[in-house]
Amino acid sequence: MNSGETSLSRGTLARHSGVNSETIRYYENKGLMPDPQRSAGGHRIYDQSHLKRLSFIRRTRALGFTIREIHNLLDLVDSEEYTCADVRDRTIVHLRDVEQKLRDLQKMKRTLDSMVSKCDGGLVPECPIIDALFDA
Repeated sequence: MNSGETSLSRGTLARHSGVNSETIRYYENKGLMPDPQRSAGGHRIYDQSHLKRLSFIRRTRALGFTIREIHNLLDLVDSEEYTCADVRDRTIVHLRDVEQKLRDLQKMKRTLDSMVSKCDGGLVPECPIIDALFDA
């Protein structure tokens, strides 16, 4: 580690990044985070590059990217041989997936709206929502 870099424990990294400590461990196990250096006592020592990478992962997860998609993006970045077009193409594929999910959610909403509109909320055990769910 360079002398100008700040060393961070996993707990400190978690606090600075807004990512749970166990989630950091999960990302390490999935190969999204590089192995940190270890102290003489075996404790993991993280630096600013880990914080930056973790922020990237957190942001891509917030945008709905899968672990595999994030891994692919990070592989591009790590290779240092990517182009903006490469990243754009992968983002367009993800965008298309998001658009399909939105269409699916709108369809679910219409179905649920229809089911709810047929139910008067009465105090009897007959319920058109339950009937519709069994009929589906």
